[in-house]
Amino acid sequence: MTGWLHEAAIAVQDFIELGGWVVGVLLALSVLAGAAVLWKLWHLSHMGIGRHAALREALAALNDGDRATARAALRRAGTPLAALGLRAIASNDPAPELRLRLHAEGDALIGRAEGGLRMLDAISQVAPLLGLFGTVLGMIEAFRALQGAGASVDPSILAGGIWVALMTTAVGLAIAMPVSLILSAFEARIAAERRVADLMVETLCGPALPETGQAMAKAPVAASAGMAGNG
Repeated sequence: MTGWLHEAAIAVQDFIELGGWVVGVLLALSVLAGAAVLWKLWHLSHMGIGRHAALREALAALNDGDRATARAALRRAGTPLAALGLRAIASNDPAPELRLRLHAEGDALIGRAEGGLRMLDAISQVAPLLGLFGTVLGMIEAFRALQGAGASVDPSILAGGIWVALMTTAVGLAIAMPVSLILSAFEARIAAERRVADLMVETLCGPALPETGQAMAKAPVAASAGMAGNG
């Protein structure tokens, strides 16, 4: 194991020496991005982001007026959003004031869930730009070497300098693309949590809605009553 780590360290060192200090910075950014992704996975799991089964069961019970079943489901969910729902059920505040408070605390929870996303977004944007910057520096160095060679120009020297310069752009893109995809997945997960939080607030503070079957059964009755009134 020690020999393998030593060989890996030597390979990384050679890679940095080949690509220059820009590659070293990009590798450091990749380590930072990897650590941020692992922490974010733990953070979202710890906050219960995406675990909606028990919460949706509680919302259905609330819509039916069964607060005891809703409380049991919210306790079983065990997430900060479910805890907010339990506090709302126990509150005696009027619906308008309660709605404002719940929206404020729900936004605060979503804000906590969004922690760390700005850093991932910055890495996904800076990495390709930094790689392009390294390519420009490498091209400048290659053309300086070409100028210094005078009339005895060796095309292999210029080609070698160009591919080494382009390597920094490739490294930057290799870092930015997966980070951008992972960031999009995190944002979609948090956006779904925001929608569930809004639904919970309106279920707690708004009027109960009938089930689909009940609504369809009542619709013809209401239409018949309207026609009778017109007649």
